[in-house]
Amino acid sequence: MSFMSHLDELRKRLIRCCYAVAIGFGVCYYFSETIYLDYLAEPLLKALPAGSTLIATSLTEPFMTYMKIGFFGGILLALPFIFYQFWKFIAPGLYKNEKKWVIPFVLISSLLFMGGAFFGYRLVFPAAFKFLMSYSNAKLQVLPKMSEYFSLTINLLLAFGISFELPIVITFLAKIGVVTADFLKKKRKYFIVLAFVVAAIITPTVDPVSQTLMAVPLIILYEIGILSARWVGKRKAKKEEEKNAEAEA
Repeated sequence: MSFMSHLDELRKRLIRCCYAVAIGFGVCYYFSETIYLDYLAEPLLKALPAGSTLIATSLTEPFMTYMKIGFFGGILLALPFIFYQFWKFIAPGLYKNEKKWVIPFVLISSLLFMGGAFFGYRLVFPAAFKFLMSYSNAKLQVLPKMSEYFSLTINLLLAFGISFELPIVITFLAKIGVVTADFLKKKRKYFIVLAFVVAAIITPTVDPVSQTLMAVPLIILYEIGILSARWVGKRKAKKEEEKNAEAEA
């Protein structure tokens, strides 16, 4: 296939992805109010004291917030189709041993990302917002803006999702020979400190409960990464032994 043919193929698949995002946008925008008030804002609304509520400080704020929900939700809904189009584009150029890694990689990384986002939403958000709302009193009423809360939520969900990709990153580094299981074990105590530093950066509060809720899963994921690195190391050693045996034969 020529270079121009590759470009034409890429253009067609990008157009299909845009159509999928547009359809997803329409669906998510139609349900944007429900998505925002019944789901995204639920942890905050439960933590708000009596009499407090979300506010909009401009006429366009609700509309623009719901548009953003439609856009981000549309991309999320279209992701399986986008991955499929990406796979169909690159698959012809991959070796057989490379192809067998792609689908497990996409599935595991997607599950880890969604697991991280769900963990943050269900466990960290309620504790963090309850702590922040504790500063509200008879003389100080907290009235969060709906657009600011949406931006905060999206940023936090992305941060939690990406941080849960740690085992994938460690596995990749072990596969290319950058780290080993023994190396990771030796650096464990440093990572524990780093996990709490990352938790302090990601979580929206400074209370120890929220930070611990974030740091502990990171440490567990690091341990899973060590197991994965050990598995990669054993596979490498086995292949090396087989190669040496063939050379001697």
